[in-house]
Order: sequence, then structure tokens, then C-alpha cells
Amino acid sequence: MLNTFRGVWASNIQLQQIRLAHRIRGKAPIYCRTIKERLDELNYKDELYTTRIDIGLPRTKKQNGNHRTSRLEHLKSLKADQKLEQLARNFQLEIDLDEARKEWLETTGPSQKKLIADHYAIFEHLYGEGYFIPYTNLEVLYDLKDGSYLPVHTGNVIKPAEALEYPAVNYESDENTLWTLALTSLDGHLTDNNKEYVHWLVANIPGNAIEKGEIIVDYLQPFPLKGTGYHRYVFVLYKQNGLVKYDVPKVTSSSPLEERTFETRLWYQQNQDDITPAGLAFYQTLWDTTVRDFFHKVLNRKEPVYEYDFPQPYIRPQEWFPRKKPFNLYMDKYRDPKQINKEYLLRKLKTEDPFNMPPPPLKFPNAQPLPKSMPSWLKLHEKKIRLGWGRVNDV
Repeated sequence: MLNTFRGVWASNIQLQQIRLAHRIRGKAPIYCRTIKERLDELNYKDELYTTRIDIGLPRTKKQNGNHRTSRLEHLKSLKADQKLEQLARNFQLEIDLDEARKEWLETTGPSQKKLIADHYAIFEHLYGEGYFIPYTNLEVLYDLKDGSYLPVHTGNVIKPAEALEYPAVNYESDENTLWTLALTSLDGHLTDNNKEYVHWLVANIPGNAIEKGEIIVDYLQPFPLKGTGYHRYVFVLYKQNGLVKYDVPKVTSSSPLEERTFETRLWYQQNQDDITPAGLAFYQTLWDTTVRDFFHKVLNRKEPVYEYDFPQPYIRPQEWFPRKKPFNLYMDKYRDPKQINKEYLLRKLKTEDPFNMPPPPLKFPNAQPLPKSMPSWLKLHEKKIRLGWGRVNDV
């Protein structure tokens, strides 16, 4: 019996790790999974639902091999030009921004737009696993009615007051091609978070003449709700294989909002044999006063407002002898905030004169001496008031 016990004890000792005279709990590394195996298990994703699919147009091969070779030689000659290098070092080199942007759009621009759209989860919320590289440059400009235009880039902020009317849209196209332009809001549905609102849908556009297209859904201004943060609005340009008739009811500006409920993924699945996404532009917007007017005058309904009620801060029970805590700040925690604000207001009104200009602020507040008999907590209090720190700003 004793020999059996010794054998079991010896086998348990062998399985334990002893490091610096301490036994380490758990199994030895030879019996455990590696970190990579554990991470692969935690981050496992089904390839059937996570594999991304490119649904866009392929890149047009405008540049052949000879042109690419000549372009590389041109870049080498620019780098070897000492005069250009000297101008660049002295911050005197001038370049044509229009030419630089044109070069960017023809080289790395579409791929960088796709990366930015992935960052904002545009493709994920539009098509799920689908994505596309916007090789067709889509220019969208909102008229500000003051002689200037506000462009839609990749995620810039445009207020609802700046987007009350439909924008000017431009892109490069042949006259014999047909296009579809769709504008949807990814974050603004009032009843279903998985759905969108279609704000503009124009089909069978000949070339780039938007005004000659068939308007299926009239333009509707953005209306991000108050308290819900930034909303994403996305323009997508689709190239048609021919004349297309969409199974979507015609929506006018007087139609109820419920008729604008839209789901881009389902709509594209129904028409993917006839259209292909080619261009992309999107912006973010935030609530302003025009949204309230939109709900009251256009929708004839009360505007929903979302607010967050912050919980009251925790205040620990009072102590008999609080150590290393400023006297005035400690006592103010347990006083009525209204009484504290009243004291600051009375102090401010005491020095206000309705008939004279207020005295100029101290040029060097911290250099003004305070009475030596003043306690340290009160000195700190006076310095904060002079510098405009703390609760004095709440009054």
C-alpha cells in the first residue's frame, strides 16, 4: 500500500513545474495548448460568412507596359534632378494641385478611399461581405448659395442646413453608358436599426447627365436625431448593363417617411445582374435646428430627442479627520450645489457695476501677493478664482 502511494505521489511531482522553489499551478507546457491555438479558437470566424467578395468594376487598363516603364523612368529623372531637390529643401518648390490630385486618383486614390470606407464600416453595413474599389471618381458638391460649393469627400462633416437641396454630381463617363445613383442613410432609421432610408435614387442616367435620369425617389434632406451623434450618408454610383426597371415604388417629397425604408444589400441582390457599383462618396452629419423644422413642418410630428441621464457621482461617507484633503473642497462635496453656485454668483455680482466697465484682469495673477495670515486652502481658492479655474466658470 505504501509503495502504491509513493508511486502516485512521484507521478504527480513529475507533472508539476518547480521554478525558484515555487510550484507553478496548471499543466506543463507540453500538455497545454499554445497561445496561437488559443487565439485562433477565440478569434475563429466562419469563412462562409466572413470571406469578402469584390463586387465592383475592374480597373480600366489605360496604361500599357511601355507607358508604365516610361513613367518609372520619369520618376527616376525627377529624383535625380538636383535643382528640384534644392527647391524642395528650401520650401520653394511649387506643384500643380490639380495635376497632383489627378495623378492620385489614377494611382493610389481608389485603394485609399476603400480603406477609409472600411474604417467607417460603409461596405459592411451596405453589402455585408461585399465591397468594391471606387475606380470611378464621384464628385458631389452642395451649393451653399453664396457662390461656393461644399464637396463630399470620404467622411467629412456636412451639416443638415448645408444639404437641404440635392447636390451637383459629376463623374467621367461615355455618352452611351447608363448609370444609377443612390443616396442612403446608414444610421437614421427611426424604427429598425438594420434598415436604411433612401434619400435619393436616380436611375437610367445617360452618361453623366443627372438631370436626364429617371427620378425614382425624390431628394430628402438629412435629419440626424438630436443626441444620436454623427450619421453616415452614402452616395453610390452603379454602372448599368442596359436599361433597368427597378422594382421600387416611386417616392415623392410628399410621400410618408415609411415608404423610404430601404435595404441596400437586398436591393443589390435583386439587381446584381444589371448593375455594378463603381463610384463612392460619403459624409457625416450632426443635428442642427433645421432637423426640428423638418419634423414639425414636413413630417408634421414631434421631433424625437435622445438624452443620456448620467448617474449621480458616488460620494463616500464623511470622516472625522480626513487626511491630505483640502478643507474647502472636502466640505463642498457634502453641501448643496445650488448654495455653492449662489455664493459664487453673489461674489461675482459684488464687483459688478452696471454703469462702469469691469476692471481689467490681472496681467500676472500668480505674481500678486496674498496675505501671509491667509490659510493655504484659501490661498489656493483665491488663485483658482484669479486664473478662472474650477466652479467659477459655472456662474
